[in-house]
Amino acid sequence: MPNAPFEIAGVEIAAGTNRTVTLPVSILPDHTPVGLHVQVHHGKRAGPTICVTAAVHGDEVIGVEIVRRLLRAPQLASLRGTLLAVPVVNSFGFLSRSRYLPDRRDLNRCFPGHPSGSLGSRLAHIFLNEVVQRCDFGIDLHSAAIHRTNLPQVRISPRDPFTHQMAIDFGAPVVLTSPLRDGSLRAVAAKQGTPILLYEAGEGLRFDEMAVRAGVAGILRVMRAKDMLPAKGIAKPKVAPYFCSASTWLRAPAGGLLRTFRAEGETVAKGDVLATVSDPFGTVETDLLAPSPGILIGRAILPVVNEGDAVFHLAQLSPKASEDTVDDLSTQLETDPLFDEDEII
Repeated sequence: MPNAPFEIAGVEIAAGTNRTVTLPVSILPDHTPVGLHVQVHHGKRAGPTICVTAAVHGDEVIGVEIVRRLLRAPQLASLRGTLLAVPVVNSFGFLSRSRYLPDRRDLNRCFPGHPSGSLGSRLAHIFLNEVVQRCDFGIDLHSAAIHRTNLPQVRISPRDPFTHQMAIDFGAPVVLTSPLRDGSLRAVAAKQGTPILLYEAGEGLRFDEMAVRAGVAGILRVMRAKDMLPAKGIAKPKVAPYFCSASTWLRAPAGGLLRTFRAEGETVAKGDVLATVSDPFGTVETDLLAPSPGILIGRAILPVVNEGDAVFHLAQLSPKASEDTVDDLSTQLETDPLFDEDEII
């Protein structure tokens, strides 16, 4: 059926068109206005509304690149329903290359926010009510913090069949069941009826090509599964992901120089040597061993550590996990014709 115009912030977007709408957020001390910029792609035909958002943490720039490439996808010309794309939620942190807001608050602990609260509370209120709550579901893009990197993975809410199915459709190498945190976008949005799938990949302030490709491909797959896009040019994942119900950070057993022997995406057995920490003279070396079998879904990238620093993020594997999952998905992303560099750069 034909689509009625979509309205946001007093602006109407006609069916079959797209437009960038700016929601006023704040005025900086030097009188520079700050806004929340939303690109609305409104399909000719009716369908679900999805939000794809990035840079809730300002230094997690990989999501910004994923949104940029998504908005160039040729499949959007046949969009059914509405896409709300917000490449930069936390403009304050993005401009200062910081995870946080100017007052050092974490925006992802400020939800649901309040129109007369702190800066973070006001931004959270605007974003939640003007963007997220207009959607049937959403995908929020994140990366590891600076000096760490994550294997492409999606995080879902416990006992939520909707995000569970979204995770299967997305096709990331790992699906991790993650508890909802108080004040987070995912927790508050779920409580108010908008399920959010969280994508984690790469590191802060850096692009990782495979992580970007996995993110774009996953979003397109979810939109295809929800009948928002045609199937042409959207490859299904060739293997099932790992499902992990628990994870733990393995910490440096001593301070010194870190030499890692395993990378994110590798499966390990109990007792495997993952890394060695040496003192600068090379006289004392301490091994970091895997305490249990699992898959490495994140790691530190700095070679200098203090005792107790998080070094590897180890997730427990489902008994049915395929040992070839990560390699097979990487090969598929490398060969997928949709992501030819001539199209995306």
